[in-house]
Amino acid sequence: MSAPARISASILAADFARLGDQIQLVEESGCDEIHFDVMDGHFVPAISFGVVVLESIRDLTSLPIDVHMMVTEPGRFAVQFADAGADIFTVHAEACSDLSATVADIVEGGMRPGISINPSTETSAVNRYTASVDRFLVMSVEPGFGGQSLMPEVLPKIEELRSAARHSGSEIEIAVDGGVKVENSAAVLSAGADTLISGTGIFNYPDGMAAAVRQIKSL
Repeated sequence: MSAPARISASILAADFARLGDQIQLVEESGCDEIHFDVMDGHFVPAISFGVVVLESIRDLTSLPIDVHMMVTEPGRFAVQFADAGADIFTVHAEACSDLSATVADIVEGGMRPGISINPSTETSAVNRYTASVDRFLVMSVEPGFGGQSLMPEVLPKIEELRSAARHSGSEIEIAVDGGVKVENSAAVLSAGADTLISGTGIFNYPDGMAAAVRQIKSL
C-alpha cells in the first residue's frame, strides 16, 4: 500500500493578522510541511513576502518549510533563505539562466533543492535533473496568484515526470501546486504526485482544515 499523500500548506492563503495561530493550525491539522511563496513582481506579476517573514515563523513550527521562489535568478538569495531556516528551496526552471549552477548554490547552502515548471513548460526541460534534486514541482495554475482553478491538462506532465523517475530508479518527490482541493486530489495523486500543495483548498475548506487533510490522506 502506498504512503499517504504529503500535504504542504501554502500560507499565502493564511490570515496574516493571525499568522502565528495559522501556523499552529497547520500543525494541529496534520499537514506535513509549510509552503512559503516568494514572488518578486518580475518573474510573476505579484509581490508577496521574503526573508523577514520566514525568520518570524521559523521558530513557531518544527515542520519543514519549502521556499518556492517565483523570482528571477533565485540563486542570488540562496544564502539568505538558508540562514533564515528554509529546508527546501524550489526554483523555477524558467527563471534561471544556469539551472545547474542554481541547484549547486542550493545544495551548498544546506537546503534540499527543488525545480518547478510552469504549465506551458515541457518536462524535457528538467528530466536530466531527476537524480540531482529532491523534488519536482508541477504548477497546475499560472504562477503568481492564489485561488486559481487547477488546470487538468497538466496531469500528463506529472505522469511523465513519475515515469522518468521510475526509469532512472529515482525516488524524487513530485509536488503539485495550484488549485489543489479535496475534490481533485484523487486525480492528482493518481497521476503520480505524492506531495500536494494547497492554500485556499485547505484554509477555506467548509469543514475546517483538519477535515480537508483527513480526506486527502484517506485517498
